[in-house]
Amino acid sequence: MIIDTHCHLDDEKFIDDLDEVINRAKEAGVEEFIIPGADPTTLNRAIDISQKYDSVYFAVGVHPYDAKNYDRAFLEQYITHPKCVAVGECGLDYYRLLKEQEQKESEKALQKEVFIDQIKLANEYKKPLIVHIREASFDSLTILKEYSKSGGVLHCFNASEILLELTDYGFYYGIGGVLTFKNARKLVEVFPKIPFDRVVIETDSPYLTPHPYRGKRNEPKYCTLVAEKMAQLLDKDIKEVEDTTTANAKRLFTLS
Repeated sequence: MIIDTHCHLDDEKFIDDLDEVINRAKEAGVEEFIIPGADPTTLNRAIDISQKYDSVYFAVGVHPYDAKNYDRAFLEQYITHPKCVAVGECGLDYYRLLKEQEQKESEKALQKEVFIDQIKLANEYKKPLIVHIREASFDSLTILKEYSKSGGVLHCFNASEILLELTDYGFYYGIGGVLTFKNARKLVEVFPKIPFDRVVIETDSPYLTPHPYRGKRNEPKYCTLVAEKMAQLLDKDIKEVEDTTTANAKRLFTLS
């Protein structure tokens, strides 16, 4: 069994065939799914999906690109829902910052403020974080070390070795299709340095489709390709990879 710890099943790209997507995943051995909270406008759809399927869970959170839409009170309406297992996807993303320096610093400040408040929200409700980091490793590390008390997962781990320090702060590392990319040399190099009891599998569906299906819509069934690549890099049996990453995910998100 595999758990897809990060799949945007609430995305409009799955509206027409979600039943089939979930069935295909289960046929491939992917049996549980977590929908991260990235865009508040799709949260109700995520909740509806989690209530329709016993195997689907969700998180509440706001992606750094949508920091201006952050509303803590809105998230708190749903954080105690029995299918809510985490806070996020929250974090810092400096990749698309505006070029004008004053606007850039203003956007960074807003992202940090919203990130810190979501960390505090996770601490208050004793939920793990789902953390998004892009071109902001040092600032993210500094903030998480100072504020986080409940740990979490670094979604789509960016292969920044300084972030491995967060194993001491209760963090896990989400590995997805990028590991299979031909240009993922840095992640392939760093991946074996992650403690194996801190690795979880994700797809980030419908994005970041693994090789050899790049360019097509990603979906949870492709977790198997990530597991196969992990087994190859670690020289482990595929079943050991599946069993260990599943146990890790259950421990992190308190799944039965």
